[in-house]
Amino acid sequence: MSAPVVPILPETVALAVEILSNGGLVAMPTETVYGLAADASNPEAVVRLYEAKGRPRFNPLIAHVSGQDMAKREAVFSPLAERLAQEFWPGPLTLVLPVAQDGTVCDLARSGLQTVGLRCPSHPASNAMITEFGRPVVAPSANRSGHVSPTRAEHVAADLADRIDLILDGGPCDVGIESTILAVEGDTATLLRSGAVPSETLEAFIGKPLARASGLTISAPGMLKSHYAPNALLRLNAATPEAGEGYLGFGPGVREGLNLSPNGDLAEAATKLFAMLRALDARFDRIAIAPIPWEGLGEAINDRLARAAHRDS
Repeated sequence: MSAPVVPILPETVALAVEILSNGGLVAMPTETVYGLAADASNPEAVVRLYEAKGRPRFNPLIAHVSGQDMAKREAVFSPLAERLAQEFWPGPLTLVLPVAQDGTVCDLARSGLQTVGLRCPSHPASNAMITEFGRPVVAPSANRSGHVSPTRAEHVAADLADRIDLILDGGPCDVGIESTILAVEGDTATLLRSGAVPSETLEAFIGKPLARASGLTISAPGMLKSHYAPNALLRLNAATPEAGEGYLGFGPGVREGLNLSPNGDLAEAATKLFAMLRALDARFDRIAIAPIPWEGLGEAINDRLARAAHRDS
């Protein structure tokens, strides 16, 4: 049976809460990408989520909260973590923190780690649903594991409609790429995944450079070498397409294929990235992608493209 796709209304949010309370799976819009929500305290629901996505269980999940009060029941906040939450929540920043002794996010959702990733989304529908539910939900991207992230309800339906219970349709996502993930220990912040909050913005706020993760230990989502991948093979930093390739351009003067932003706007490019990758993937076996600047949101876009292009040998 295919999951119904429903508009955001008080009664559909209430239905979503009922489904979550019964161990079900609900796709919800956020400002970044669509998330697949399950009760973070229910191991059986979390198992079902891993199975629906085909996600490896060593890859931890982010718990989504309604605000700092809920978050502080789940994790130990240092002064720096508290400052970051006050400045960037609600919004696309995930904080990986030591798990609280009485936290409710189950061990399976944390992949057995003694840390928990927390985020407070700014989308009104997801925030209302979590508030009404009254406890955290885990919500990885609502797609098959490793595939292109969903930024529209129809993307979710194409990947998961027969594996989940409900899809809340909130229209296109405003940001279009996932949250930035920081591990915070004491006064040190380590970048685990670049994302919608540029590292330059975080470094300016903290007042010193971010530490960088080695990448050897999977301590947060988005750290696998192959991720966000279409079925097509990708060729990066391509000025022009070759015969038989689809083309994803950037900036003025692009005359072929699709253009992430004719004006060279990285925020616009981030919003369109996954939807355009999906559109080209439906038509081509190979996709060439134009060079993307690295400053600001370009770091996150290039990270997604590099992981999407990677093929495990």
